[in-house]
Amino acid sequence: MSGSSAAPPVEVRGLVKRYGDLTAVDDVDLTVRAGDVFGYLGPNGAGKTTSLRMMLGLIRPTAGSVRLFGRDPQVSVNALEGVAGFVEAPQFYPYLPGLVNLRLLAALDGGDSDSRIGEVLDIVELTDRAKDKVGGYSHGMRQRLGIAAALLRRPRLLLLDEPATGLDPAGMRDMRRLVKRLASEGMTVLLSSHLLAEVEELCNRVAIVRTGRVAYEGSLQDLRASAGLRFRLRTSDDARARRICAAQPGIELSHDEARLIVRAESQDAVAHLSQALVEGGALVLELSPELATLEDLFFRLTEDEQPAAVA
Repeated sequence: MSGSSAAPPVEVRGLVKRYGDLTAVDDVDLTVRAGDVFGYLGPNGAGKTTSLRMMLGLIRPTAGSVRLFGRDPQVSVNALEGVAGFVEAPQFYPYLPGLVNLRLLAALDGGDSDSRIGEVLDIVELTDRAKDKVGGYSHGMRQRLGIAAALLRRPRLLLLDEPATGLDPAGMRDMRRLVKRLASEGMTVLLSSHLLAEVEELCNRVAIVRTGRVAYEGSLQDLRASAGLRFRLRTSDDARARRICAAQPGIELSHDEARLIVRAESQDAVAHLSQALVEGGALVLELSPELATLEDLFFRLTEDEQPAAVA
């Protein structure tokens, strides 16, 4: 199948991968749009790496389809034109310098890849260490060298499998800065991760997977909106406030450390609650909106008994 400039960078439909009785990926649908920084998010063992392997044509799906810019990587290696990345940790010859490793990869890629080595080393901030042996690199430096290798191909789509895993705080900061820079230059990025803070800071759209299935795909903004209205509540008598909340329609109360957390079906329900608290003798000291964190939403989706797909 020939590619189309109008086709999305990644389009996955009904993707399944089974290993005997084990279903690693179970009927996954997702679409990565041009310009997205798309987070493929889930616990370890949720099927993220297996999905990326199928997207890159490294393993064959049991069922379903993958299209990269409209082309099937199982049909032709040409489907990977404009696509680069790594699955799990990038591998290099540890006894050779980073520069030599990139030259070997550039020779395999052909084209103008060799002429880009200096540019990509600068992008990942490894110019000063280019002549050092990779065996002496930190984990974060090897991750950045892996991205440099991917960038040799001038990709329009970059797929990264857990790029920040195992990095120290400085390495995570550098990785965030690098991904943001690439996205600002128009590159589409799909990254898998179980690090919620990284995804929340970097990504505009996400798919959350659990046991091989997609529990949510869409924007972070819509995901937060799906959590409903949430407020932090403090009163002059929290014990009384709990009883009043329990009697109010459209109100759900939970505890977060020393705070009361109110979830409401509507603004009217919040207004009626406020009035009921005052009339009931629990004076309101604080009733402030609180944005649901990605961590809250992630655990709600991945720990429920039945995941529910959301458009």
